[in-house]
Amino acid sequence: MSRPPIDLRSDTVTKPSPAMRRAMAEAEVGDDVYGEDPTVRELECRTAERLGKEAALFVPSGTMANQIGVGVHAGPGDELICDPTAHVYVWEAGGIARHWGVTTRTVGPGGPIDPADLEGLVRPDDGHYARTRLVCLENTHNRGGGRVVPLADVRRIAAWARSQGLAMHLDGARLFNAVVASGVAASEWCRHFDTVSVCYSKGLGAPVGSALAGPADLIKRAHRLRKLLGGGMRQAGVIAAAALYALEHNVARLADDHEHARFLAEAVEQAEGLRLESGPVETNLVWIAVDPAFGTAAEVVARLKARGVLVSALGAQVVRACTHLDVSRTEIEIAADAIRRPSPAVSAG
Repeated sequence: MSRPPIDLRSDTVTKPSPAMRRAMAEAEVGDDVYGEDPTVRELECRTAERLGKEAALFVPSGTMANQIGVGVHAGPGDELICDPTAHVYVWEAGGIARHWGVTTRTVGPGGPIDPADLEGLVRPDDGHYARTRLVCLENTHNRGGGRVVPLADVRRIAAWARSQGLAMHLDGARLFNAVVASGVAASEWCRHFDTVSVCYSKGLGAPVGSALAGPADLIKRAHRLRKLLGGGMRQAGVIAAAALYALEHNVARLADDHEHARFLAEAVEQAEGLRLESGPVETNLVWIAVDPAFGTAAEVVARLKARGVLVSALGAQVVRACTHLDVSRTEIEIAADAIRRPSPAVSAG
């Protein structure tokens, strides 16, 4: 190839811009385990303020943020409710059970939860049952096609949870995508949840880092759980500076990623053997169903790779493309052309 591959595997593949690197190089730092890193403190304060929460805790990854979010609400013998394709359930190495002894009750076919499906799910107050303690939602919903969970549904689910004495946790790894797509402020989304995780290293383009936000007492407990999981960091201001830069400069531009994803979606609809798996594209994720007559997901990935476009096979017949700030409009147009006219099947050898 005369050009580098166009990488649409994930919005985690972005690299820091020169301006972000300068911010990192110039960051004032200290030992964060001692609470002495001023850049980390600033990031936590700004994140909490933006999300409308009392406090926030900087952690290395979104998985850690979610796992701590579960751990501050539930423990051995408890149960949480989520959908069967939720990141916290499917893609976090069984941490709910391994770390906290919490069982999971899934509801619905997958994707965002229908509030009507929650009725009757709370276990009876009986020693034979796990204790229902927590509801986890994901917004945007990755495996749900990158869709924005309707605010009306969030309100209904939160009201139901409160009526049952349950806590609410939001996996907001791509929450800012939901904010930009919906026009609803982050604080409005978050006020319906006790704890919220956000990720700086997905669409916002930072190289590493997430945060958990919530009431001050829960975040104080979260500090202990971060230590337990090995998430205490020392001069972490170097990476916190990148996250601060991302918050200040890379939120509004998510609209470009959404536009690019819709452009790719149009190409999918025009392509033989491919269709959109989850309906119209709302944010930066394009989930593609592959007709078995056309081949497998792995074969489609190989065909596109041969044309210089990288996407992910996330099921036998499912491909995902993800737009992000390191992919230009010109590159999106090249990728769309490759999707419309994929090369012949690549031999398995």
